[in-house]
Amino acid sequence: MSNILRLAIVDPNDSQRESLKSMFLGMDTIWFEAECSSYEFFADVVAQTNPDIGLVAIDADPQKAIELVARLASASPDCAVLVVSSSGDGSLILQALRAGAKEFLTQPLRIDDVLGVLGRIGERRFGRGGDNRPRSSQVIAVAGAIGGVGTTSLAVNLGCILAQDPQNSVALVDLDLCLGDADVFLDTTPDYTLVDVAQNVTRLDFAVLKRSLMKHSSGLYLLPRPVQLEDIPLITPDDLQRVIGLLKATFTHLVLDLSKGYTAIDLIALKMANHVLLATQLDLSCLRNVVRLMMSFGKMDGLADKVKIVVNRVGLENGQITLKKAEDTIGKKIYWQLPNDYRTMIEARNNGVPLIASAPRAAIVQSLIGLAKALSGDGTAHAADAGVKKGFGRWFKLWPSKRGK
Repeated sequence: MSNILRLAIVDPNDSQRESLKSMFLGMDTIWFEAECSSYEFFADVVAQTNPDIGLVAIDADPQKAIELVARLASASPDCAVLVVSSSGDGSLILQALRAGAKEFLTQPLRIDDVLGVLGRIGERRFGRGGDNRPRSSQVIAVAGAIGGVGTTSLAVNLGCILAQDPQNSVALVDLDLCLGDADVFLDTTPDYTLVDVAQNVTRLDFAVLKRSLMKHSSGLYLLPRPVQLEDIPLITPDDLQRVIGLLKATFTHLVLDLSKGYTAIDLIALKMANHVLLATQLDLSCLRNVVRLMMSFGKMDGLADKVKIVVNRVGLENGQITLKKAEDTIGKKIYWQLPNDYRTMIEARNNGVPLIASAPRAAIVQSLIGLAKALSGDGTAHAADAGVKKGFGRWFKLWPSKRGK
């Protein structure tokens, strides 16, 4: 519980209280501690349950609610009081803050505002550093240097592996809006797509969001691309930014499978990502595109520093460029290598079964597990130099090299 903000709510209006509860219930960073329908008894509830946040909806009786805020600030100083009201009246906001409220939100609540408030309360409660700070979501964007280098295979299988950890909740968003096929890799036909969520993002709460995503047997949640091509323009960069913000508050890991067009939608994903995995192969066309992309990324604030080069299908029998030559060409270290195992990969994709389920002992799966650990900050995995380059020789003896497509 040390990574979770514990929440208690008071609102005499039953329907509004239920609405507030639904706003927070689906969030992994929130533990719903208690609710109360009476201003008179809420101070006792807070004293007994000791929540991190006391949310006070003040519209039912603003004067009584402001008195409650003052009482909470005095009797339970460790509880951050969050006031919610449908009124944006400046004098009311000032009264609430003077009484001891740490934050004031105006209804209807906006997801962005809620996330900002929770972030500030979390910083005050746990501090910016240390092991007890709230766990932040990791956003991993998977991009390709060219079509056909295995970005969707990487995104889907990395997501499924991350979802194996019971401490993780993982979602995959297919941003290849024209030709994405993440749903095929998972052999599923979801009821809702990205366009449904994007168009309703301002009305969604966290619980409804999770129900809008398809949960795979691996534990991975999927939000697929639109079914109809004509629906693609309905997804705007602003909508996507709100969707990603909502997903970040709901899941510990968010994997974004980008298109190869580097559209405005893709650029939003790159901007919001913590890690950008740029998939490539050891051939001239791919490496030339890596150089071009890195030049463009270098012009975008902070983006180039987030990029991690992942070489896929290492070991093809077609005269691949050496790793050293590749690093010299792109001017950047290779972060990770994935061995070529065409037979295992194509069988998994055609059967709609992730690699972790269909071939858990395969070399490529072990490499993906190492990548997941490295991205999660596991000290036992150290990018390309630890157990990847050194281990490939042993792996290739066990798995005969196949010609990639």
